[in-house]
Amino acid sequence: MAKSKKLLAFLAGIFMVAGLVMYSGIDAKAANYLNNYSGGASTIFDARATNSSEVLKETAQKLNLNLDDIEVPEESDLVMANVTHALNVREEPTTDAKKAGKLYKDCGGKILERADGWTKIESGDLVGWASDEYLLFGEEAEDLAADVGITIANVNTGLKVRREPNTDCETLGVLPKGDQVEVVSVDEDGWALVDYEGEDGYISTDYVTIEFKIDTGETMEAIKERQKAEEEAKRHVNYGQYTTDADSTLLLAALIQCEAGGETYEGQVAVGAVVMNRVRSAAYPDTIHAVIYASGQFTPARTGKLNRVLESGKIKQSCIDAANEAISGVSNVGDRTHFRRNNGREGLVIGHHVFY
Repeated sequence: MAKSKKLLAFLAGIFMVAGLVMYSGIDAKAANYLNNYSGGASTIFDARATNSSEVLKETAQKLNLNLDDIEVPEESDLVMANVTHALNVREEPTTDAKKAGKLYKDCGGKILERADGWTKIESGDLVGWASDEYLLFGEEAEDLAADVGITIANVNTGLKVRREPNTDCETLGVLPKGDQVEVVSVDEDGWALVDYEGEDGYISTDYVTIEFKIDTGETMEAIKERQKAEEEAKRHVNYGQYTTDADSTLLLAALIQCEAGGETYEGQVAVGAVVMNRVRSAAYPDTIHAVIYASGQFTPARTGKLNRVLESGKIKQSCIDAANEAISGVSNVGDRTHFRRNNGREGLVIGHHVFY
C-alpha cells in the first residue's frame, strides 16, 4: 500500500511538469525520488472528479507502470438518502429481507459495501442495505450534506454565551455542560458565533468540541420505542380542527423557544407554523408530538435541550402565544415545512432563519 501511494504521488508530480516523460521501470534513483517526494495527488486529483481514474490509468499505461500497483483515488464514502420521506434499510441486499431500520429525508451515513445495485450503510446505530435507486453518492451526496448538515459545538463545561466576542460584554445566557448549540462560524481569536435560541451569540472555543453532523437513520427497535411514546401522546390529543391539549401546546412552545426564543414574535410564529404544516402534510406524522420527536428532524429534540426547557417550566409567554396562533391555523410561511439558519439559500427569510 505504501508503494502504491508513492507511485500515485510520483504520477502527480509528473503532471506538474511540461510534456510527458517516458518511463520504463523503477530503478534505485527513481525509488529514492519516490521516497523523498513530498506532497500528494490529492492536490491535483479531485477524488470526486468523474475522469480522475481514467486519466490516471491512461497516464500509467503511457509510463509503462503496472496498473495493479497504482492506487486509484476513491470516491467519498458519504451516502445520503434521496427520498421525500423515508427509505427502508434491510438486513440483506434484497427487497424480501427483514427491515433493519429506516433512513429519512436529509439523513446520511457511511458506505460500508456495495453490491448489485445495493449499498450497505452505517448511519448512527443503523447498519444495513439500501437500494441505490434511493441514494445519492459522490458530489451529489456531498452537496446535500453541506446543505442540510449543521456544525455543532458540544459544551464541555458550563459556558456563558456573550453578545460580542469578548468577556466584557453582555451575557445572553448560560449553556450547561453536555448541551449542544449550532455553530455559524469560528474566528481566529477563539470565538464561535452560535445560534442561541435564534439570536447571535458568542462562546469561547476553549470549552467546546466542534463537529459537523448530518442526521442519521433509525433502527426498527428505536422506531418501535418512539411509536409507543407517540401512541401515549395521542391519548392526550383532541382531534378536530387541529386542537390539542395544554401539554402539546407547551411542547410546541418549548420547541419555538429552543429554535427562535431570541427572534421577533413573527419569527416565533414562523417556527410554529412549520411544525403545524408538517402535521397537515401526508409526508409527516399527524401529531405535534410525533412531528417534533421524529428522528433526525429538530436538533433540540435530539440533544435533550427541548426536554430540559419543558421540565424547567420557564417558557416565554411570546412562545406560548406563537404556539397557540400556529395551532389555530395561522401561518406566515405559507406551506413551507423546513427552516434553518439563514445561509444564503433561497427561501423566505425571517430574522436569522430561512424558511423553505
